[in-house]
Amino acid sequence: MAEITITSSSDTAAVTKSCQEFGLTETEFHELLTKVKAAKQTSYSPYSNFRVGAVLLTHSGAYISGANVENASYPVTTCAERVAFGKAITEGHRGFKAVAVATDISPPASPCGMCRQCIREFCDVSIPIIMFDGEDKYTIMRLETLLPLSFGPESLGVQSQIRQVQVLL
Repeated sequence: MAEITITSSSDTAAVTKSCQEFGLTETEFHELLTKVKAAKQTSYSPYSNFRVGAVLLTHSGAYISGANVENASYPVTTCAERVAFGKAITEGHRGFKAVAVATDISPPASPCGMCRQCIREFCDVSIPIIMFDGEDKYTIMRLETLLPLSFGPESLGVQSQIRQVQVLL
């Protein structure tokens, strides 16, 4: 099992190291943090009071946000990550560079199993998932660590259009 390191986003040296390791610029990292905190503020979570924000960074530099949207019929609730991906895909975005998720709890929470599978549909397994807590501390893991032995489009003989876009970039 991978060791989980939780770091303060105000630790400049640690952020620089994280960005180098995961192929992000420090500007992208800080934009993701700012935007994911703003996305979390838009959460509709009157039943659980568990706010979640998500932001996707595309290879073209676009940031697409989403927040969890609860429903009195709990199974109808939609997670922040799936809101962001639905929005991104229907707006024509392809080729994702990073996913950021923010909650109010410590340590940072990871995407649920359903969201991990959604991310897998649209992203390469090497994509970094940045998880922020309510104190702006973070940890980063690649999707392949969060979803080992994953099942994706190629498992069904389909070459994902999203992966084709990433290869061209």
